[in-house]
Amino acid sequence: MPINIVLHEPEIPYNTGNIARTCACTGAKLHLIEPLGFSLEDKYLKRAGLDYWQYLDVKIYRDLNDFFEKNRDANVFYFSTKGKQYYTQAIYTDNCYLMFGKETAGLPQWLIEQNIHKTFRIPMISDVRSLNLSNAVAIVLYEALRQLNFPNLV
Repeated sequence: MPINIVLHEPEIPYNTGNIARTCACTGAKLHLIEPLGFSLEDKYLKRAGLDYWQYLDVKIYRDLNDFFEKNRDANVFYFSTKGKQYYTQAIYTDNCYLMFGKETAGLPQWLIEQNIHKTFRIPMISDVRSLNLSNAVAIVLYEALRQLNFPNLV
């Protein structure tokens, strides 16, 4: 019953590599929604993920429609600086999906508007734009795992 990390159009290979390593260490599945800002063969992506790629379950989707079509029953939580609730207020479930947007623009506005009741944010001071994507994923993923009592982790 892993947690699923979903990256919508990630742009920076280092971030995705770091997220891949975090997924490998926690047993989370990684879902990447194209277009990607890099090649999956990118040396920076591989370097950031080090030798953890063998422990990773990665799925690739053509676009958001493809993702939703292939995951019709997914319990998706959305993360954005535009969220009205804190990420700690979400009640995470086994096999839930945690969706994050691209580094420069976040999730599409229409997606947030349609899912505002399931859109959450990480609190921070008002003078900054956002956290680094890989840090945001790690914060939220570990909160979800904590709520689920760290399944299968030692």
